[in-house]
Amino acid sequence: MALRRVYNEIKGKKVTELPGYFKSTFSTETVKTSVKRGLDNYNDKYIQTSSVEPLLHICFGGMAFSYLVALPNERRHLEHQQHAKEHGGH
Repeated sequence: MALRRVYNEIKGKKVTELPGYFKSTFSTETVKTSVKRGLDNYNDKYIQTSSVEPLLHICFGGMAFSYLVALPNERRHLEHQQHAKEHGGH
């Protein structure tokens, strides 16, 4: 949704106007304010209502993060296994 809004805003701008737009839109203060607003909204929606969903977010997020961290090592292992199979290694 946010990307669509950015796209619609930059669609009508000239190329020379884009650096100024991005500097103002993605400044440190703007990003801090957006993150704080998002955390406040998350707190209001899930934490204050005593919902179980934050626990699910942590579990699934941790699982996805663990998978992404281990993926390069697994790929190397599978490539080595395939190479050994092709060349008669151990």
